[in-house]
Amino acid sequence: MPVRVLLVDDEPLVRAGLRAVLEAQPDIEVVGEAADGAAVIPLVRQVRPDVVAMDVRMPLLDGIEATRALLRTVADPPKILVVTTFEYDEYVYEALRAGADGFLLKRARPAEIVHAVRLIAEGESLLFPASVRRLAAEYGDGGGNRAARAEVERARLTEREGEVLRLMARGLSNAEIAARLVVGTETVKSHVSAVLAKLGARDRTQAVITAYEWGFVAPG
Repeated sequence: MPVRVLLVDDEPLVRAGLRAVLEAQPDIEVVGEAADGAAVIPLVRQVRPDVVAMDVRMPLLDGIEATRALLRTVADPPKILVVTTFEYDEYVYEALRAGADGFLLKRARPAEIVHAVRLIAEGESLLFPASVRRLAAEYGDGGGNRAARAEVERARLTEREGEVLRLMARGLSNAEIAARLVVGTETVKSHVSAVLAKLGARDRTQAVITAYEWGFVAPG
Protein backbone atom coordinates (compact mmCIF):
# COMPACT_ATOMS: atom_id res chain seq x y z
CA MET A 1 0.00 0.00 0.00
CA PRO A 2 1.33 3.49 -0.84
CA VAL A 3 2.06 6.04 1.88
CA ARG A 4 -0.90 8.44 1.90
CA VAL A 5 0.12 12.09 2.39
CA LEU A 6 -1.92 15.21 3.18
CA LEU A 7 -0.25 18.56 2.31
CA VAL A 8 -0.98 21.58 4.53
CA ASP A 9 0.62 24.90 3.58
CA ASP A 10 -0.73 28.38 2.90
CA GLU A 11 1.56 28.76 -0.14
CA PRO A 12 0.08 27.12 -3.27
CA LEU A 13 3.52 26.90 -4.90
CA VAL A 14 4.92 24.95 -1.95
CA ARG A 15 2.01 22.52 -2.07
CA ALA A 16 2.39 22.13 -5.84
CA GLY A 17 6.12 21.48 -5.51
CA LEU A 18 5.67 18.88 -2.79
CA ARG A 19 2.89 17.18 -4.73
CA ALA A 20 5.04 16.95 -7.86
CA VAL A 21 7.95 15.45 -5.95
CA LEU A 22 5.91 12.95 -3.95
CA GLU A 23 3.56 11.80 -6.69
CA ALA A 24 6.56 10.90 -8.86
CA GLN A 25 7.13 8.02 -6.44
CA PRO A 26 5.24 4.74 -6.95
CA ASP A 27 4.91 4.15 -3.19
CA ILE A 28 3.58 7.60 -2.21
CA GLU A 29 0.14 9.09 -2.89
CA VAL A 30 -0.97 12.68 -2.15
CA VAL A 31 -4.57 12.34 -0.98
CA GLY A 32 -5.42 15.97 -0.22
CA GLU A 33 -4.36 19.56 0.33
CA ALA A 34 -5.25 22.34 2.76
CA ALA A 35 -4.20 25.99 2.99
CA ASP A 36 -4.38 26.28 6.78
CA GLY A 37 -4.12 24.22 9.93
CA ALA A 38 -7.77 24.90 10.72
CA ALA A 39 -8.77 22.53 7.90
CA VAL A 40 -6.58 19.64 9.06
CA ILE A 41 -8.92 17.71 11.35
CA PRO A 42 -11.90 17.39 8.98
CA LEU A 43 -9.58 16.53 6.07
CA VAL A 44 -7.73 13.90 8.09
CA ARG A 45 -11.04 12.30 8.98
CA GLN A 46 -12.09 12.39 5.34
CA VAL A 47 -8.97 11.13 3.52
CA ARG A 48 -7.21 9.17 6.33
CA PRO A 49 -3.57 10.02 5.47
CA ASP A 50 -0.59 8.18 6.90
CA VAL A 51 1.49 11.38 7.01
CA VAL A 52 0.52 15.06 7.24
CA ALA A 53 3.19 17.39 5.79
CA MET A 54 2.34 20.62 7.58
CA ASP A 55 3.73 24.14 7.44
CA VAL A 56 4.71 25.39 10.89
CA ARG A 57 3.62 29.01 10.25
CA MET A 58 0.13 29.64 8.86
CA PRO A 59 -2.24 32.63 9.27
CA LEU A 60 -5.27 31.13 11.07
CA LEU A 61 -4.01 28.04 12.87
CA ASP A 62 -0.27 27.35 12.85
CA GLY A 63 1.34 23.94 12.67
CA ILE A 64 1.96 23.78 16.43
CA GLU A 65 -1.68 24.29 17.42
CA ALA A 66 -2.88 22.16 14.51
CA THR A 67 -0.64 19.33 15.73
CA ARG A 68 -1.97 19.62 19.29
CA ALA A 69 -5.58 19.70 18.07
CA LEU A 70 -5.07 16.74 15.74
CA LEU A 71 -3.47 14.53 18.37
CA ARG A 72 -6.05 15.53 20.96
CA THR A 73 -9.07 15.04 18.71
CA VAL A 74 -8.43 12.26 16.19
CA ALA A 75 -8.21 8.62 17.19
CA ASP A 76 -5.21 6.83 15.67
CA PRO A 77 -3.80 10.08 14.21
CA PRO A 78 -1.37 10.17 11.27
CA LYS A 79 2.32 10.96 11.52
CA ILE A 80 3.07 14.68 11.36
CA LEU A 81 5.97 16.05 9.34
CA VAL A 82 6.49 19.77 9.96
CA VAL A 83 7.61 21.71 6.89
CA THR A 84 9.61 24.81 7.74
CA THR A 85 11.79 27.52 6.23
CA PHE A 86 14.28 27.72 9.08
CA GLU A 87 15.97 24.66 10.55
CA TYR A 88 16.89 26.03 13.97
CA ASP A 89 13.62 27.75 14.76
CA GLU A 90 11.90 27.71 18.16
CA TYR A 91 8.62 27.06 16.31
CA VAL A 92 10.07 23.78 15.03
CA TYR A 93 11.04 22.65 18.52
CA GLU A 94 7.65 23.61 19.89
CA ALA A 95 6.01 21.59 17.12
CA LEU A 96 8.12 18.56 18.08
CA ARG A 97 7.19 19.05 21.73
CA ALA A 98 3.55 19.28 20.70
CA GLY A 99 3.76 15.87 19.05
CA ALA A 100 5.14 16.29 15.53
CA ASP A 101 7.23 13.33 14.39
CA GLY A 102 9.90 15.25 12.51
CA PHE A 103 10.56 18.26 10.34
CA LEU A 104 11.57 19.02 6.77
CA LEU A 105 13.10 22.15 5.26
CA LYS A 106 11.23 23.75 2.37
CA ARG A 107 14.50 24.05 0.48
CA ALA A 108 15.16 20.30 0.79
CA ARG A 109 16.10 18.38 -2.35
CA PRO A 110 13.50 16.04 -3.86
CA ALA A 111 15.34 12.94 -2.65
CA GLU A 112 15.40 14.35 0.91
CA ILE A 113 11.67 15.07 0.81
CA VAL A 114 10.88 11.53 -0.31
CA HIS A 115 13.25 10.06 2.28
CA ALA A 116 11.65 12.13 5.06
CA VAL A 117 8.12 10.99 4.20
CA ARG A 118 9.13 7.34 4.03
CA LEU A 119 11.12 7.49 7.27
CA ILE A 120 8.34 9.24 9.16
CA ALA A 121 5.80 6.73 7.86
CA GLU A 122 7.96 3.78 8.94
CA GLY A 123 8.70 5.26 12.36
CA GLU A 124 11.80 3.14 12.99
CA SER A 125 14.36 5.93 13.08
CA LEU A 126 14.66 9.55 14.15
CA LEU A 127 14.63 12.07 11.31
CA PHE A 128 17.63 14.46 11.42
CA PRO A 129 18.80 13.47 14.94
CA ALA A 130 21.65 16.02 14.94
CA SER A 131 19.21 18.83 14.22
CA VAL A 132 16.81 17.66 16.93
CA ARG A 133 19.76 17.55 19.35
CA ARG A 134 20.76 21.11 18.45
CA LEU A 135 17.16 22.33 18.80
CA ALA A 136 16.95 20.69 22.23
CA ALA A 137 20.21 22.33 23.28
CA GLU A 138 19.04 25.77 22.14
CA TYR A 139 15.35 25.76 23.09
CA GLY A 140 14.94 22.93 25.60
CA ASP A 141 14.98 23.25 29.35
CA GLY A 142 18.41 21.72 29.76
CA GLY A 143 17.11 18.98 32.00
CA GLY A 144 14.98 21.34 34.07
CA ASN A 145 11.55 20.29 32.81
CA ARG A 146 9.87 18.94 35.93
CA ALA A 147 7.04 17.26 34.02
CA ALA A 148 9.53 15.41 31.82
CA ARG A 149 11.62 14.46 34.85
CA ALA A 150 8.55 13.07 36.61
CA GLU A 151 7.58 11.16 33.46
CA VAL A 152 10.97 9.48 33.15
CA GLU A 153 11.29 8.76 36.87
CA ARG A 154 7.79 7.26 36.93
CA ALA A 155 8.63 5.16 33.87
CA ARG A 156 11.35 3.24 35.76
CA LEU A 157 13.22 2.24 32.63
CA THR A 158 15.43 -0.80 32.94
CA GLU A 159 19.14 -0.40 32.27
CA ARG A 160 18.73 -1.94 28.81
CA GLU A 161 15.71 0.27 28.00
CA GLY A 162 17.73 3.34 28.98
CA GLU A 163 20.53 2.18 26.71
CA VAL A 164 18.07 1.73 23.84
CA LEU A 165 16.62 5.21 24.46
CA ARG A 166 20.08 6.78 24.27
CA LEU A 167 20.75 5.00 20.98
CA MET A 168 17.35 6.12 19.67
CA ALA A 169 18.35 9.69 20.48
CA ARG A 170 21.44 9.26 18.31
CA GLY A 171 19.17 8.37 15.41
CA LEU A 172 19.94 4.67 15.17
CA SER A 173 17.33 2.43 13.55
CA ASN A 174 16.13 -0.80 15.13
CA ALA A 175 18.54 -2.80 12.98
CA GLU A 176 21.46 -0.53 13.92
CA ILE A 177 20.60 -0.76 17.62
CA ALA A 178 20.39 -4.53 17.33
CA ALA A 179 23.85 -4.66 15.75
CA ARG A 180 25.27 -2.34 18.43
CA LEU A 181 23.82 -4.38 21.31
CA VAL A 182 24.36 -7.75 19.61
CA VAL A 183 20.72 -8.79 19.96
CA GLY A 184 17.92 -9.59 17.52
CA THR A 185 15.84 -6.89 15.81
CA GLU A 186 12.66 -8.24 17.40
CA THR A 187 14.25 -7.85 20.82
CA VAL A 188 15.02 -4.20 20.04
CA LYS A 189 11.46 -3.65 18.84
CA SER A 190 10.21 -5.01 22.16
CA HIS A 191 12.52 -2.65 24.08
CA VAL A 192 11.47 0.34 21.96
CA SER A 193 7.79 -0.49 22.50
CA ALA A 194 8.41 -0.74 26.25
CA VAL A 195 10.19 2.63 26.31
CA LEU A 196 7.36 4.33 24.42
CA ALA A 197 4.70 2.76 26.62
CA LYS A 198 6.48 3.65 29.87
CA LEU A 199 7.09 7.26 28.78
CA GLY A 200 3.59 7.66 27.35
CA ALA A 201 5.19 8.65 24.04
CA ARG A 202 3.48 7.94 20.73
CA ASP A 203 6.75 7.57 18.84
CA ARG A 204 10.53 7.77 18.99
CA THR A 205 10.65 11.53 18.52
CA GLN A 206 8.43 12.18 21.54
CA ALA A 207 10.43 9.75 23.68
CA VAL A 208 13.69 11.43 22.72
CA ILE A 209 12.29 14.94 23.34
CA THR A 210 11.20 13.81 26.82
CA ALA A 211 14.67 12.36 27.44
CA TYR A 212 16.29 15.67 26.42
CA GLU A 213 13.85 17.72 28.49
CA TRP A 214 14.73 15.76 31.61
CA GLY A 215 18.43 15.57 30.92
CA PHE A 216 18.40 11.77 30.68
CA VAL A 217 20.12 12.31 27.32
CA ALA A 218 22.42 15.31 26.91
CA PRO A 219 21.62 17.32 23.74
CA GLY A 220 25.14 18.66 23.37
